[in-house]
Order: sequence, then structure tokens, then C-alpha cells
Amino acid sequence: MAYSHRNIVEERKEASQKASQIIAICEQLHITLDPIDWQNFGIRACVTVNTIEIAELLDLSRQDSVAILRQVQIKLLEHAALKTMHTRANLKAVVWSPIDVVQPQEFLSLWIITLVTDERIAIAEYIRNGRRVYEHYELDMDDRNYLAKLFGPVHKGEYQLGDTVTIEEHERKWSGEIVYILGPSKASTSRKYPSRGRHTILGKVYTNDVSSRYIVDCNDGFPHVVNQYQVIRQASESEEQIAKNTIA
Repeated sequence: MAYSHRNIVEERKEASQKASQIIAICEQLHITLDPIDWQNFGIRACVTVNTIEIAELLDLSRQDSVAILRQVQIKLLEHAALKTMHTRANLKAVVWSPIDVVQPQEFLSLWIITLVTDERIAIAEYIRNGRRVYEHYELDMDDRNYLAKLFGPVHKGEYQLGDTVTIEEHERKWSGEIVYILGPSKASTSRKYPSRGRHTILGKVYTNDVSSRYIVDCNDGFPHVVNQYQVIRQASESEEQIAKNTIA
């Protein structure tokens, strides 16, 4: 069936309405969109932020403000992480992990973006001049006062600062040094499906709401923040020496 002039007019009207709705939602979320070319592409027009493609107008128009914000965050966080790699090509993000930190901070949120190479890039989300900005975040792991400001006071755990341990995260194993010890995470204890609730560590049984968390430097970018049950064992002396040589 031929696409009539009436169809075109109606689609442009619909596209104009959807574009206005998306722009209004994004303004409330402190997101500044590029001009949406609905005049030429209708509801299939591409929605972009600073020329970074987010999604088609039609797709975004079907989502609520929470889903729109998350989709924009995913794209802009990945773009900011890839910018730090400079000359590296054909990279992409595979995991987006928000980090639980003490509030308030100078940033709105802190994320770890894991690339296909397993490199972990920290990106902070700010609101500046009324708009969201995403920038690479540097962590000084040697400054205990700085770590306390970011994560709260140091806690005691079954493992000690400086211990070399093997951890399991996203079905992968890494070895590294514990550089800080945290208390239980409110986010992990309140999640809908906690990881079985009870975990045996060095012969003792712990629950998610009392076990410590550890910041472990595995020399792959931003350190891993893991729950105690994710520490599967303490490294042997030979493994500790290998890990220290790698970090050095």
C-alpha cells in the first residue's frame, strides 16, 4: 500500500509530540539532548547527547523517566570510559557497576565500567551548570583519609589489610591485595535476592548483613569491592609474591 501524504503528516505530528515529551523529561533529568531531526526521520529519528547515539525516538517514547535516565547513563558512562583508552580501538563496555559510597560527595554517583579487556574504569557522574557530566575518576589508594571519606571508616574483617586473596566476581577469579575493609553494604543487604544469605568463611558462618566487604587491588584498574563471601581463599606465600611483583 502506498504511503500517503496523510500518513506522512500524521507521523510527523506524532514524532513532534514524542520529541517534545522526551525533551521535557530529559530536561527534568538534567540531560541536554541534541536537536532531534523528527522532520526528516519521523519517529525513527535518532536521539543523541553530544552526538552520542542513545536510541531511536520511538524506543525512548515507550519508556518512563527512570528507564530513559538509565539508558542515557549506560551510553554516556561507556563513552566516558572509552575516552580514557585514547588510542585503543574496537573496545566496548560489558559491565556497568554502581559503587556504594558515603554521601554526600562532590559527585552524584560513582560507577565502574568493565571493558571487554577486563580493564575497570571508574567514572563519576556530576551535575554541573544544570546538566549531567561524566568524567574519569582517580582513586588514591594510599590515602586512608581519602578512602574513609569515600567509603566510611575502616572496619575489621576476617581478612586483614595487606592480605593477598583470591576473589570471585561475575564467575571470574582474580588475586589481589586488600587495601581497605568496609562494613556491610545497605544495598547488598536490602536487595531482593541476596546470595543465599549464609556463607561459610574459614569454617565460620556469616550472613550478608554482618559480613565485611573488601576493596581488593587486582592491578586491573579500579579495585574490586567485594563481599566477604566472594573472597574464596587467602593466597599462598608464593601467590602473594607473584601478586606483589605484578602490582609493583
